[in-house]
Amino acid sequence: MPQVKHFPLPDVGEGLTEAEILNWHVRPGDDVEVNQIIVEIETAKAAVELPCPYRGRVVELLAEVGQAVEVGNPIIAIDLDPSGTSADSAAEPGAPASREDAGGCASGQVAANAARTANGAPAPARAEGGKIGEEGADGRIATLVGYGPRSTTAKRRPRKGTAVPSQGGVPESERPTARVAEPTVPERPAAARPEVTAPDEPAALVPLAKPPVRKLAKDLGVDLRTVAGSGPEGLITREDVERAAAPGAPSTVEVVPRVEAPAYDPATRERRVPIRGVRRATAAAMVESAFTAPHVTEFLTVDVTPMMQLRERLGTHPEFRGVKVTPLAFAAKAVCLAARRTPDVNATWDEQDGEIVYKEYVHLGIAAATPRGLVVPKVRDADRMSLRELAVALEELTTTAREGRTAPADMLNGTITITNVGVFGVDTGTPILNPGESAILALGAIRDMPWVVNGKVVPRKVCQLSLSFDHRVVDGQQGSQFLADVGALLSDPAMAMTF
Repeated sequence: MPQVKHFPLPDVGEGLTEAEILNWHVRPGDDVEVNQIIVEIETAKAAVELPCPYRGRVVELLAEVGQAVEVGNPIIAIDLDPSGTSADSAAEPGAPASREDAGGCASGQVAANAARTANGAPAPARAEGGKIGEEGADGRIATLVGYGPRSTTAKRRPRKGTAVPSQGGVPESERPTARVAEPTVPERPAAARPEVTAPDEPAALVPLAKPPVRKLAKDLGVDLRTVAGSGPEGLITREDVERAAAPGAPSTVEVVPRVEAPAYDPATRERRVPIRGVRRATAAAMVESAFTAPHVTEFLTVDVTPMMQLRERLGTHPEFRGVKVTPLAFAAKAVCLAARRTPDVNATWDEQDGEIVYKEYVHLGIAAATPRGLVVPKVRDADRMSLRELAVALEELTTTAREGRTAPADMLNGTITITNVGVFGVDTGTPILNPGESAILALGAIRDMPWVVNGKVVPRKVCQLSLSFDHRVVDGQQGSQFLADVGALLSDPAMAMTF
């Protein structure tokens, strides 16, 4: 007898109430295993891959690609006993013993599944709501975190001791912590279940592969979309990736493009796209910042010829062999060093508690343009990194961001940000602060320009810097000193010895 379970969309981030379906990795009729990635969704923070909490057969996809789904609403129906042999045949070791338990904690189960690391060891779980604060080693099963910065698109966390009604009107203190209600599905005899046919469109625009295999592919530089999976249902195995990484290995699968944007309406010559996900969150954050923090922007033009000469020398140094040292890496190092002398730029204005919070660490945000919009992932403890370590971290961070694979936890709790507008050939700009931060530096394009050196006009490598800061925290003198320090370090890297 069929045992159909509905998997409700879990809360993949504190206060987030909905997510958009990006890609389904399965289709009706497919057999699925526990922890198998079945769907990719986009929240207001990032793209997230959700693992399946059950083993069974897909009966129906309850949400379409592009559809926004509220947290708690079912997105897929899975038959736990497709063979009709036993009610317990679909249970995994350690899984809930009863159907009631399995369905009642679907959200908590998927959170626990997503927390498993690449070697299969479970990561620590939070007690609240079944959410977790850890992630897979490859960063692709994103954390289902329960904490982050407040924004106008997310529900705000209550202060301690305050009872806040939930969506159903039940106080927070009386709500179950690991159960998500799901609709009751009437059972039917197996013979009465209609035959499931696969849809015409491809089931997955993102290939099926387990987290360790995804990490291996990333390490070897293999695009999984070009690999033919030899495992069950086309699952890509470690051997498939290693074969694809071998010298001269041909591409075996045609790359499937993502769903194209809607066409323009012939009548109006316009097209309309719903404001969702990263775009909505970015807009809300920028509006909040622009109208709450008094922005001041200062500019500085710098001769960075010595920095570019040092960059060339580092290219021949054994320690930097294979490392891409960009001007952004030098700017990141300069910001971290200059922040030591002007800690105000790395502080936070806490309006609620009436305090200025100074940080003894630098979580450096790097603004990155992606197909989904602007995201600002962080380099944690950037001030403790060497120039080489920063260069490696920045390369990994920007690559992951452009692929849309930045974990939600990697975009939280930044202290200061750099936006590299120079990569677009732009000289400078007036950047807007990220909410919760007090400064943001814009790095302009490096150009050959005439410059006066020892009384003579000579061609030099010149760059423009601009610094926006929160005038509630940073005074003009402090902002000017910080910008001058960054400029001095870029124009004469040897100055780092004096900091």
